Amino acid sequence: MDTEAQHTERDRSSGEEERSRSARVSGPGGPAGDADRDTNREADADADAAADRDPDSDRGGALTWRRTGLIGLACMVFLLVFSHFVLQPFLVPSSSMEPTLQVGDRILVNKLAYRFGNEPRRGDVVVFDGTGSFLQEEPAGNPVTGLLHDAAAALGLAEPDETDFVKRVIGTGGDRVVCCDKDGRLTVNGVPVPEYYVKLGDRPSNVPFDIVVPDGTLWVMGDHRSQSSDSRDHLGQPGGGVVPVEQVIGRADWIGWPVGRWSTVPDTDAFDAVPRWTGPGGHG
Repeated sequence: MDTEAQHTERDRSSGEEERSRSARVSGPGGPAGDADRDTNREADADADAAADRDPDSDRGGALTWRRTGLIGLACMVFLLVFSHFVLQPFLVPSSSMEPTLQVGDRILVNKLAYRFGNEPRRGDVVVFDGTGSFLQEEPAGNPVTGLLHDAAAALGLAEPDETDFVKRVIGTGGDRVVCCDKDGRLTVNGVPVPEYYVKLGDRPSNVPFDIVVPDGTLWVMGDHRSQSSDSRDHLGQPGGGVVPVEQVIGRADWIGWPVGRWSTVPDTDAFDAVPRWTGPGGHG
């Protein structure tokens, strides 16, 4: 038997087994595989850190905030324009219109109500600028704070301007409004008006008056007669207490806040029986 050949075969077999064991040790479950996975995880962590430091990522965040700010500004501008021309929230600051409107109510004033040939009617609740009728001069103020206040008031977040008032129309141009008749009632064109909207316990007026409303103007009064400064209080002043129709901002149609007060401002049929005044100074 060739012993040298046998030795050669054993050496070749031993080398192949060694290489096989080496391959198994270096495979996925071995130390070399674990080392490769550790290296890959470190590389991924480095990539994530690099992404965090990426200036493009920072710019993306800044753009998002800028976009959000621009959207918010656009919404604010839209609301201001909408409230200026269409529907303006108005904060009721006093009790002069109770029980119809209460202190703190935010009413929605319809600015289109009188824009297309329509005019205020008896019984309408209107918001108007009292400059020249209830106030002879517009109060002076800081223009910057005034602008900010006007913006907040336009959104119903602040009290209205000192020149703005909310009252009920009692007489329109040509009407004769008298208070009171022998039964203590207010009359318009000789017809007693059932004023069920007046605050319970109040008289129609503690101040007697008899006036024919000039054309193009309105005679207005609050529903809480004992707590309302209205046309009655300005009879002896320039303008005679009447409000020019062009000074009307709009009609109060809805109560928008607080939630428990959500409703329309109630209509009234109290003036349905009132005819046009045909006496001296009136129109048939």
